[in-house]
Amino acid sequence: MTLRQRLARRLLRLVGWRTDGEPPTPHRFVLIAAPHTSNWDFPLMMLMAFETGLSIHWLGKESLFRGPMGWFLKRLGGVPVERTEPNRLVAQMADVFAEQDDFALVVPPEGTRSRSDHWKSGFYRIAHGADVPILCSYLDYSTKVGGFGPLITPTGDVRADMEPIRAFYADKHGRYPDQKSDIRLRDEAS
Repeated sequence: MTLRQRLARRLLRLVGWRTDGEPPTPHRFVLIAAPHTSNWDFPLMMLMAFETGLSIHWLGKESLFRGPMGWFLKRLGGVPVERTEPNRLVAQMADVFAEQDDFALVVPPEGTRSRSDHWKSGFYRIAHGADVPILCSYLDYSTKVGGFGPLITPTGDVRADMEPIRAFYADKHGRYPDQKSDIRLRDEAS
């Protein structure tokens, strides 16, 4: 275990959290980060990634990466995204996956920390477009445990692919449970 892993484990224990499981190898997948109801989700997710040795990448609006913080956020795995061309994002991420043997992209499907009647489908579209699996990960504030769940290969049948995801997240609770979004994609209605 590296120094960074030991430090991350100690910090997690200090705040009362523990990590359950290990991410699969190779680290080549889109990782769902849910439920996402608090700003505390990000530092906890980063500590759990450090503890398990998982090098993650995450998407952030381009404006976050301007100025002196930009270098630091990129070092933490941040990938700046221009929100004016959301349809181009899937193709861009598919290209990145095609060039990388080891790339784990974190996508919180709730998008924001406020309640919605559906999840955003970006995680699914990126995984399907890049031909990589989806890894379910979670932070359960009711047990103070975070970890990894099933690895799901998207088939294009959105409704069928979402069933095991819904089942996995059914008993996971965010910091603010009333902010948890419904676990369904708008694409499932079509």
